[in-house]
Amino acid sequence: MQSWLLDKAFQIIPLNWHKGITNFKFVKNRITLLAFKRDVLSRERILFIVNPISGGEDKIRFPELVDKFLDQKIFDAEIVFSEYGGHASYLTEEAIMQEYDCIVAVGGDGTINEVASKMVFSGKKMGIIPCGSGNGLARTLNIPLKKEKAVQLLNRNTVRTIDSGKFDNKRFFNVAGFGFDARISALFADNAQRGLKGYVVSVLKEISRYEPKIYRLYIDGKKYERKAFMISVANSSQYGNNAHISPKARIDDGLLDVCIIKPFPLYWFPVLIARMLLKNVDGSKYLEIIKGKNIKIEQEEIAPVHIDGEPLTGIKQIDINVEHLSLKVLV
Repeated sequence: MQSWLLDKAFQIIPLNWHKGITNFKFVKNRITLLAFKRDVLSRERILFIVNPISGGEDKIRFPELVDKFLDQKIFDAEIVFSEYGGHASYLTEEAIMQEYDCIVAVGGDGTINEVASKMVFSGKKMGIIPCGSGNGLARTLNIPLKKEKAVQLLNRNTVRTIDSGKFDNKRFFNVAGFGFDARISALFADNAQRGLKGYVVSVLKEISRYEPKIYRLYIDGKKYERKAFMISVANSSQYGNNAHISPKARIDDGLLDVCIIKPFPLYWFPVLIARMLLKNVDGSKYLEIIKGKNIKIEQEEIAPVHIDGEPLTGIKQIDINVEHLSLKVLV
């Protein structure tokens, strides 16, 4: 609308407006108006989609951060708040149809997944303002965890193109999983106590009574059968909170890392966590990593799985594929 009004204003002024003009104030105003039109039309349209409760924090004042830290010479910003699960997906689809240049997810890994899943292969740029419990994808991409710093990062307007994982008809960008961590994701989703503390409480309640399961895996045409405490399919190297399940995984190499954690004595669990944080868990005898592009995993029985920490129920087998260089992210 703003562009249309400006164009109409310029149509009032004839193309030979400069001939015989002696009113230099008019000339100056004309040049100023042209410069204003150029600046307005060159700005990129950017939409912030805010999950108001991700990570257990209120974001009612987030628009103030955008006003203060986003470069208004580069971006023309709008902000919307999601109102229910799946709403961010709908808002993203609408934004793509309305030709926004950039769409920013403000929330945790679940919100980021909703937005990113709709942006794959769209050609649009995605921004991330991490506000979740683990912030795995943001940490992998070195996006600041402080909201004001993350908003300022957008002003660089620098793009990195990354892979995504296709999980039947859904997508993941960080890590998907089976077994113990999928069980914890299902419990955590129903836990009123969000954040790292709530996650740790869920883990400690379940760790001593969880039984490893048998899985059949088909990776690039080769069959494997493993008894595992859990299996993680990693696009990036970490779950979140700098817990690296596959330290050498790259988010743009066209491969997924199938990380099989074998049954282990309970006393080794703190060692497992420590080695993830130290980024050397891939040297453990209890972890096997197989890289691949086309993967199928079968569970013994119907059980939860998770994608980027969000649980899916009623799953017995699933096909997983990598989508190489499918998402543009501002970093």
